[in-house]
Amino acid sequence: MHELVCDGLGFVAGRWPLDPDLYTLVFIHGSGGSSILWHRQVTALADKMNTVAVDLPGHGRNDGPGMSRISDYSAAISRFINALDAPRPVVCGLSIGGAIVLDLLLNHKGVCHAGIVVNSGAKLKVMPLIFETIKNDYPGFVNSLYGFGISEKTDPAALTPLVDGMLQCPPDVTYGDFAACDSFDVMEQLHTIDVPVLVMTATDDKLTPAKYGNFLADTIPGASIVSIQDAGHLSPIEKPEAVGAAIENFVLSLKD
Repeated sequence: MHELVCDGLGFVAGRWPLDPDLYTLVFIHGSGGSSILWHRQVTALADKMNTVAVDLPGHGRNDGPGMSRISDYSAAISRFINALDAPRPVVCGLSIGGAIVLDLLLNHKGVCHAGIVVNSGAKLKVMPLIFETIKNDYPGFVNSLYGFGISEKTDPAALTPLVDGMLQCPPDVTYGDFAACDSFDVMEQLHTIDVPVLVMTATDDKLTPAKYGNFLADTIPGASIVSIQDAGHLSPIEKPEAVGAAIENFVLSLKD
């Protein structure tokens, strides 16, 4: 795996340089997270497609502030994709990353060939308790992911690298991520998306239950949906092979 920087954003790539004849998966992590979320998919899919997992501004290896609006994050990712000169980009995001994917497909048309929305929704209201806990007990909030972020069937140890990384993320950056989610609402715009979309849900997701993804799949023209069994909100870490297989099948089905 290659650790690189483009347009001021750190990212990891499964292959470098990118193969101009392949699709490029651009993976976007969740609130307060980093590219660690997608490391297994970046590596596992690298022989079939270009794979890139980016750290959002203020996250991971990126210094400086984060953002508090989905539209600002999507603009940053659009610039990143263009600066990277990524061949046939397909954006794939979890949670806030899924919201960024939707905003890219709605408001940056022509940038992406397709999108994958994982454990996310068209409207992402946040419980006030989350804001309070981030503000008053950030380590407690991050460590609570061992409870509400994964399925009861998942070994909590699988989450440790992600949690350790989140503890390094400034609390105000994570707070801004959730504020961005809280104000996000594109329910009335989904019908205008005009590229292929895969929606992924997880059977044990407590944060964005499957009904959120079902609405996306029912409303976005031509969208397909896959349910990941026995996984919670952090399914790319909980069930990396199943998530990777769904992504691979979708991307390899795309037409130029």
